[in-house]
Amino acid sequence: MEHLLGLLRIHVLRGVNLAIRDVRSSDPYVVIRMGKHKLKTRVVKRNLNPEWNDELTLAIADPSLSIKLMVYDKDKFSLDDKMGDAEIHIIPFLDALRMRLDDVPSGTVITRVKPGRDNCLAEESSIVWRNGKVVQDMVLRLRNVERGEVELQLEWIDIPGSRGL
Repeated sequence: MEHLLGLLRIHVLRGVNLAIRDVRSSDPYVVIRMGKHKLKTRVVKRNLNPEWNDELTLAIADPSLSIKLMVYDKDKFSLDDKMGDAEIHIIPFLDALRMRLDDVPSGTVITRVKPGRDNCLAEESSIVWRNGKVVQDMVLRLRNVERGEVELQLEWIDIPGSRGL
């Protein structure tokens, strides 16, 4: 427990305009990896704009590792098809957490992360103090595919006995 910094809750909200991998649609799900940890959402049948609304929680020990997100199409009789991937760097999010902003009003934007060559953001992402927590809403443009985006929200959870930030 003492080697952990804390927990990162990743709220996988939805996919937008995902690629077709079956005849007319896809059965998408998301896999999130960080180091040896692997988590996945449920499968949404026949939908190119799935609403997952799944919460996945990663234990964070090494914040320098990026989080890899992969979208797949579930197939019954063959290997699942790839529908794109993206990468998340959490250093800006952790930097905002270290500011200790307990007395600022809810809704205050702490910082903004702009899309660039070093990230998969489809648009500017705000890190916000909301209801006593630091949260980051983001839209990721999928790579290695003809189209598609995934919308997420990051939230930090402190755990007693961890080394913390």
